[in-house]
Amino acid sequence: QVQLVESGGGLVQAGGSLRLSCVASGRTFEGYAMGWFRQAAGKEREFVAAIGSSATNRYYGNSVKGRVTIFRDNGKNMVYLQMNSLKPEDTANYYCAADPNQLLYQWVYRGVNYWGKGTLVTVSS
Repeated sequence: QVQLVESGGGLVQAGGSLRLSCVASGRTFEGYAMGWFRQAAGKEREFVAAIGSSATNRYYGNSVKGRVTIFRDNGKNMVYLQMNSLKPEDTANYYCAADPNQLLYQWVYRGVNYWGKGTLVTVSS
């Protein structure tokens, strides 16, 4: 089992920045790819970003590409999502995810094994 706990959500004005954090515990963190999904009210869950276990590969969703960066610190069992140039449509619950699957493009349409409980990001216009 992998337990994931997110933090860093909050209220930010459009154009602002926010950094989300996720701490993992349980199984060996280094063996898992990590990522972020989001779900806005009344919408389906959407892939945001993923990073491989060695941090050499990253993959981003089309709606956030160029505005977000995912990175990880294996020594701290942490994964981060730096979000810039935020828009009101980025408002959602953001979920940390973990999975052994290192084929990150598959995260867009396949399920992942482990989820956090989410952190709410609200972007005001």
